[in-house]
Amino acid sequence: MINKPNNMMFRVFIRLIAVVVVTFSIYLFFSGHNAPGGGFIGGLMTAIAILVMYLVFGVSTIKESLPFNYTYMMSIGLLLAAFTGIISWIAGYPYLKQFFDYFQLPLFGEVELTTALIFDLGVYLLVVGAAMTFILTIVEDDS
Repeated sequence: MINKPNNMMFRVFIRLIAVVVVTFSIYLFFSGHNAPGGGFIGGLMTAIAILVMYLVFGVSTIKESLPFNYTYMMSIGLLLAAFTGIISWIAGYPYLKQFFDYFQLPLFGEVELTTALIFDLGVYLLVVGAAMTFILTIVEDDS
């Protein structure tokens, strides 16, 4: 009888690592319009965290836990990014002109909100959706 290794510690460790990676990706996402980072790098980091979870726990387990349709996520991201540029164009400004203002939010105080954040959200969703769609298509190919 072959002994199977007990991978419980590995699964617990990967959960912790995935939380750290997703937290860092959110940080990169929000710092993107003022510092290096943004929707592209944040989206790649999130896709890496999800991919590691797929590798450790299996495709069927993660599909039950994270029931996302990555194709829809990709489409929504593309529409959101394009919509951000179209709004400035309709207002008579160049395509993707950035607008910003400061708002008082509870618990956060004064926060700068920009249209670049909406564009980055679109890019974030597009990158996560595209990366996961490509990877899962390759993984699930039975041919």
